[in-house]
Amino acid sequence: MAYTKKELTSEQFDRLLSILQVRFEKNMSRHVGVDWEKVQAKLEAKPEKVWSLYQMEITGGEPDVVEAENKSGEFVFYDCSPESPAGRRSVCYDREALDARKEHKPQNSALDMAYSMGIEILTEEQYHELQKHGKFDSKSSSWVKTPPGIRKLGGAIFCDRRYDTVFTSHNGADSYYAARGFRGSLKV
Repeated sequence: MAYTKKELTSEQFDRLLSILQVRFEKNMSRHVGVDWEKVQAKLEAKPEKVWSLYQMEITGGEPDVVEAENKSGEFVFYDCSPESPAGRRSVCYDREALDARKEHKPQNSALDMAYSMGIEILTEEQYHELQKHGKFDSKSSSWVKTPPGIRKLGGAIFCDRRYDTVFTSHNGADSYYAARGFRGSLKV
């Protein structure tokens, strides 16, 4: 695999910070009491994290701050797009599932994509936490981190919102659908 430099141009960096600030200010209920200047200072000190946020943004994730961790001083970003990020759909769960498919293989897996972007796939608990900030995935679904016992048996779990309720369900880890992607998180 070829090495990809994980840096943004100054123009990309500035443009992304502007997008993130506008989204941050538009959605203050997601991060009550968090000051943008502190978030921006943290981002400017961690350009490799900004590269990951850029990957979240260009794949349709619309990342935003959803938590400020008091002990570590980190800010937690989640993908906050209304539906599962469009640039991360039609993927099976992980590399093992991708390799097991004999035909009609998707181009990638959720866990491989998340790793290459420098982010973590949301856990089921984080997904439920996200839903407290709005109504997400009413027409799509998102793979979430699957417990090892389920994965060992060939399955994987996903979440969505239907009938004004958040559901967790299952599929074979090798399945993929045009309306299923994954959401990520990043601590900065």
